[in-house]
Amino acid sequence: MKKIIVAIDSFKGCLTSAEANQAAAEGVLLSRGDAQAIQIPVSDGGEGFLSAFQHALGGELVEIPVRDPLMRRITAKYLIDGTTAVIEMAQASGLTLLLDEERNPMRTTSYGTGQLVVDAVRRGCKHIIVGLGGSATSDCGIGMIRAIIDSLAKGGSWDDISGLDDVRFTIATDVTNPLCGENGAAHVFAPQKGATPEMVIELDARAQRFAEFSARHFGFDCQNIPGAGAAGGLGYAFLQYTHADCRSGVDILLEAVGFDELLKDASLVITGEGSADRQTLMGKLPFGILQRAKRQHIPVVLMAGRIADRQVLLDAGFSQVVCINPPGLPIEEAMKPETAKSNIRQTVLSLLV
Repeated sequence: MKKIIVAIDSFKGCLTSAEANQAAAEGVLLSRGDAQAIQIPVSDGGEGFLSAFQHALGGELVEIPVRDPLMRRITAKYLIDGTTAVIEMAQASGLTLLLDEERNPMRTTSYGTGQLVVDAVRRGCKHIIVGLGGSATSDCGIGMIRAIIDSLAKGGSWDDISGLDDVRFTIATDVTNPLCGENGAAHVFAPQKGATPEMVIELDARAQRFAEFSARHFGFDCQNIPGAGAAGGLGYAFLQYTHADCRSGVDILLEAVGFDELLKDASLVITGEGSADRQTLMGKLPFGILQRAKRQHIPVVLMAGRIADRQVLLDAGFSQVVCINPPGLPIEEAMKPETAKSNIRQTVLSLLV
């Protein structure tokens, strides 16, 4: 029996990782009835991070009231498995929580993410993993810090906090940007969150002032550590204020599911994402999967709804790079979930027959 691993990232705005995997697995079984298709829901720290971890670990989903990026009341979920909590910051502070006309990183806050952290701490969690993708914010994590102070500091300052001394934080992101400057959080990411060029300049100046203040207070400075610019500088707040480890979301998740062990005896890995190009090789999930499969000499097929830089991707080691959409298919049709599922199914079928 052939063993095929299916680990496809979400097709943003179209399919979840689990839905894409299911369609691919159906294609495997249609082509080879004796094949074993092992599905692994995956995420690099953004959309689907929570559900991917629940699939890997089990655990209990906790739902609590928090504030959204504009401080409105909503409910958000996070995962608890023993003394480990997994938080997807986009649940409380994500861009998808806002209408297009509400996007304004001068106003949005990460306060709700801090509320998730506080709840996990109060429930006895000692290791908190935070996925930093999909943020609506560029507040350097000041909102998150304020929420923790409001709940855990009797004296009203970070130095008065009790309860975090024995809590370990890990931030999961594929972003390596620093906090400030032309490659920082504001310049690179704030425009997609609604920032005008004038806002970008002000946001970057704010970030610089906050980093200078924090460095004076603590006697060290994390603003240039890779990942500090993730989630509008929330990465910086975790690094500077909680001494968090910064790791690739891909690696954290693949370790949690025991991916290297699952690869043993596999004949093929099928991975993918909505759009694949040379940026796929910059820490994105399919590249993380490729790196691990190459160590065991297992071929990896990359599928996507849009392909650019095909030769670059092939040169990196993917055995095949395949677009699931037939030529000329209108984007509106391609983005329909049932169409995407059918195209994934048919693509896998054609690969394996």
